[in-house]
Amino acid sequence: MALRTVEQYKASLRDGRLVYFRGKLVEDVTTHPVIGVAVDHAAIDYEIAHDPTYADLAVHVDSATGQKYSRYFKIPSDAEDLISRSELIGTATRLGQTVVVLIKEIGTDCLFALHLVAKQMDEKLGTHYLPQVQAIYHHCRNNDLAMAVAQTDVKGDRSRGPAEQDHPDYYLRIVERRSGGIVVRGAKVHTSVTPNANELFVIPTRTLTEADRDYAVAFCIPLNTPGLKQIASPYGSGHDNSFTHPISSRHKMMETLTVFDDVFVPNERVFMNGEWQFAGALAKTFVEFHRFTAISYKLPLLDLLVGSALLIAEQNGINRAGHVREKLTWLISYAETVRMLTRMAAIQCTMWDGMAVPNTAVVNIAKLHFASNYHQALMHIQDLTGGLLVTGPAEEDLKGAETSKYIERYLGAGSRVTANERLRTINLISDLTTGELGGYHAVLAIHAEGSLEAEKLTILREYDQERAKNYARSVMVR
Repeated sequence: MALRTVEQYKASLRDGRLVYFRGKLVEDVTTHPVIGVAVDHAAIDYEIAHDPTYADLAVHVDSATGQKYSRYFKIPSDAEDLISRSELIGTATRLGQTVVVLIKEIGTDCLFALHLVAKQMDEKLGTHYLPQVQAIYHHCRNNDLAMAVAQTDVKGDRSRGPAEQDHPDYYLRIVERRSGGIVVRGAKVHTSVTPNANELFVIPTRTLTEADRDYAVAFCIPLNTPGLKQIASPYGSGHDNSFTHPISSRHKMMETLTVFDDVFVPNERVFMNGEWQFAGALAKTFVEFHRFTAISYKLPLLDLLVGSALLIAEQNGINRAGHVREKLTWLISYAETVRMLTRMAAIQCTMWDGMAVPNTAVVNIAKLHFASNYHQALMHIQDLTGGLLVTGPAEEDLKGAETSKYIERYLGAGSRVTANERLRTINLISDLTTGELGGYHAVLAIHAEGSLEAEKLTILREYDQERAKNYARSVMVR
């Protein structure tokens, strides 16, 4: 089953998993009025593998065995592999109308990191984790599974480490070690696509000390494992009108608070069991792969912002004004800078045990550039659009016998554009920038895949400061 169909994917989610939405247990995530939208959205990754238009990009053919499997699982061996991966992520997100699919992207980010760090642990500590990582990799790849990653702990008092907390479960921890496996307790937050994935990877969120040994844990379990409970966020639910919400009525990604209520994990699915020295390395290595995924899936969002800005400026008849052209130029430069940095991160990749790793400095520069300028981009496009973003009429008014004639007369732009066309553009921009989807994108820009401060620290760390200082010294007059 190297390439599952959409129907096979949906059937695999009817497995007795415990998902709660607004306090109620969800009987079937595939038919739930909100989570079902997320399932249909996630199915994009399965649709494109069978679509001749995208199959060459979405499917990798093993040159040695002839086996076909999703390109997401292709372990990158050079820059071209990373470029193809980025293009696939961007294509799926474009089909998702700026909402990333993520059911294979994030899981393979984690698998790549686990391969590298498990080998380090085995070499330095004498453990035997790499064969187990390779086994779960082949299990997920050969069965074309959807994957989620739980990394962010709830943290409690953030001025204290895991072992220093008043409540010992603010970070996920091992509470029992048995001959056949471990028992874990705690919770992870911001876990994306969890209700509609098959396997859940769990990794540390930070560097740990020897006192935090029981918090140094990594593993993978099916989403229907006993004791695993998901509390789904309702944010962005309830939009079913495609006129006023052209994106969010059809595309959604679920987020959960994921609770581990004394969950048993078999030894063969454990990839870190107290090796606190490598917790930070695993967290960092995953993030560097995942930030490359992030800047790849941001590109369709930036393209849509630019395209919408150009369209509304034209429809409003202001596209020739000097200040408007300045804003449009800024938006285009912003989008294209992120695009070029994304490609450069692949081209300037580094090799680690035969795996191509995106250039850490360039990835973080791209992510910081995107995140620190995103709200400026929203300001520009909202300025170009006008107040109808939040005061415009409903679709029912446009169709109403008594109201439609007034809307057509007063909200169009003469013979150039009808009220229907103009309102559809405005509603697209509103969905993208002012509503819950817009808020979701705005918060993701700041917090997803690591904070702005984390990116700044990485850039500072990665830059060759001695080279720059030595050059400065050489120029000084002596």
